[in-house]
Amino acid sequence: MTESPRHAELRQQEEELVFSSFDNHDAWRLGSLIANHAIASEFGVAIDIRRHNIVLFRCVLPGATADQEEWIRRKSASVLRFEHSTALLSEDFAARGHSPVGGGWLAHEDYTLAGGSFPIRVRGAGVIGAITVSGLTSDEDHQMVVDGIRNYLKTVGL
Repeated sequence: MTESPRHAELRQQEEELVFSSFDNHDAWRLGSLIANHAIASEFGVAIDIRRHNIVLFRCVLPGATADQEEWIRRKSASVLRFEHSTALLSEDFAARGHSPVGGGWLAHEDYTLAGGSFPIRVRGAGVIGAITVSGLTSDEDHQMVVDGIRNYLKTVGL
């Protein structure tokens, strides 16, 4: 099976966007960077950064709805279980012709493959958490997270 250009791009993002370390201060600074971009763009999104079940950063901007809480919970659960972004998981399962959520393998009420959640991967430690945005389209949510991580890593010199 040949890898699609989109699949290759998503895989490259995960290889590129790796932290040398990540603590609560990093979560605050990264979350604030993403939130400031969303505010400037007038995006009604919710932003969540968690280390497994500990929420390190949460911001709900005007225009976001209570529904975003459920999307964040389900998106981040998928990332923490499979250790890949929800966008990459969606591409992987679509290429195989099935969905673990739609096929009954994973409970729909607990997981989703909608884009917008990305693993916090630390060099030498692996995946320690997830960064999630919800409120735009799946692709836009994903891109907001990727742009935020990329910009943050540039500011800290990684």
